[in-house]
Amino acid sequence: METESEPYVRLESLRQLHRVMAEMNTARSLADTLQTVADGVVDALGYALACVNLVRPDGDLVVAAFAGDQAAEALITGRVGSRASWERRLTMGERWGDLVFIPHTEGWVLDDDDVPQWYTDGPEPRFADEWHPSDRLFAPMYAPGPQGGGTSGKLVGVLSVDRPRNGRHPGAWGREALQMYAFQAAIAISNAHLRSNMQRALVRLERDQQALRASEESFRQAFEYAPSGMAIAEMGGDQHGRILRTNDALCRLLGRPASAMRRYAFSDLVHPEDIGTLLRTSAEGGRAELRLGRRDGTYVWVSLRNSVVADAADGPRFLLTHVEDIEERKRRELQLAHRASHDSLTGLPNSAELRARLSARLCRRPGSPHASVADMLDAAYTRPGRRAEDQDLGYREDPGPYAPYDHHVHVVAPEGDDGAKGLAVLFCDLDGFKSINDRFGHNAGDAVLIEVARRLGCGVRDGDTVARLGGDEFVILADGLGQADAEDLAVRLRSEIIQPIRAEGRAVRVGASFGIGWAHCGMTADEVLKSADERMYVEKRSRPKQHRRAG
Repeated sequence: METESEPYVRLESLRQLHRVMAEMNTARSLADTLQTVADGVVDALGYALACVNLVRPDGDLVVAAFAGDQAAEALITGRVGSRASWERRLTMGERWGDLVFIPHTEGWVLDDDDVPQWYTDGPEPRFADEWHPSDRLFAPMYAPGPQGGGTSGKLVGVLSVDRPRNGRHPGAWGREALQMYAFQAAIAISNAHLRSNMQRALVRLERDQQALRASEESFRQAFEYAPSGMAIAEMGGDQHGRILRTNDALCRLLGRPASAMRRYAFSDLVHPEDIGTLLRTSAEGGRAELRLGRRDGTYVWVSLRNSVVADAADGPRFLLTHVEDIEERKRRELQLAHRASHDSLTGLPNSAELRARLSARLCRRPGSPHASVADMLDAAYTRPGRRAEDQDLGYREDPGPYAPYDHHVHVVAPEGDDGAKGLAVLFCDLDGFKSINDRFGHNAGDAVLIEVARRLGCGVRDGDTVARLGGDEFVILADGLGQADAEDLAVRLRSEIIQPIRAEGRAVRVGASFGIGWAHCGMTADEVLKSADERMYVEKRSRPKQHRRAG
């Protein structure tokens, strides 16, 4: 997370954060999970050093994993800090949500406590948010509470992070990302403990019948009182997948009594769009993220993990399914994805999202200057007579000697008044906007941009795209329009924009210049936008300056 220029967070950074979170839940042991947690802070969150302090059974915290510096790792790994010292640290400094930040101006009082540390002295910061070597940032990790979701339970451990790679205190997005990461790390560590306990129980179950009877109560307790949902289902035969037993956590999650759950298999409860995901999940050790139906008709995102349990030596085998509620994580992922693809001021799709949507409608002609080697190789795979299931999925503009793909409708620009319809790209630039910023301030300018965005959104059809390209420039993608339709749309939108706008207690007016470009397959998204932009400037220059604001 080296780039924290908000709201423009790189999509690759979000993918990397999502990847390390997924890796935390795939680690096989507690030790692997702890090291994965530490490595993820360094790899995805942009810190040079990370330390996982794990709560021991006696309450003290031990340095269980370290990432970023081998010398520091050798120095403090395995050392223990008392619970009292840690509680003192977590009640000091500044609260950044669930995070605790202790600046170097206050941290000196902690130099003599027994918490292992690697901090060093350094020069005074040159600017307000510069990171000092003796600054301390902690992310407490709490196990999910009894109600699940975001309710905090007991302390599992504390993440200590140091030396952001950009040399600055994390911003609002960076803090939220670290807080969310600590939340998921706590779940992963709790699940690692649970998996470890369950694996030990399963080993005892498989040894012999006497061990099976002795461990039955232990297994029942772990099953019934597990904080996450658990289910046992039949494996093999005509009733494969039918649920035999569920714990209270799963019943509460789905709002269904245990007696009703026994009438279903997971395939009966899964969202129709996730059936394929369930079927692709391996029965033995498989894992999937999908939606399960609640009794009230709504769906909840869960993570399913399967294990095989033998009832006795060479006896029937059953599926033990661990069901973890990941609704909160999915919601946060959607929020992060939305921030990366939408403008924070107007809520419209941003420049990157606009180009992605436009590119998705265009295909490149094999052999054109814009076609890649892969495009031309794919074209060779579309010869007539080749089975559809053997062909790669792709888009082609001109079939030539090759068969076109039925699922792609090629984008063609209308020519003159031939009645053809195409994908219109309207480039909108506001007239007189700079004077509003200069005279009344940026708050008034922001209010104008927000209102213009609202009016543009109300003036187009469902399915059309209104995006903010940057500054006072907007772009509208409207499919299925002819030349006259696009011109009428531009006139209507201009008429809406020139109406007075209330900003900072006064009525102001702006005009708008529109350029209409047409997308067609063989063009790139940038070429389409450049064409519309050039036509907008032609339109702007063709109107007298004093009439531009009035449209």
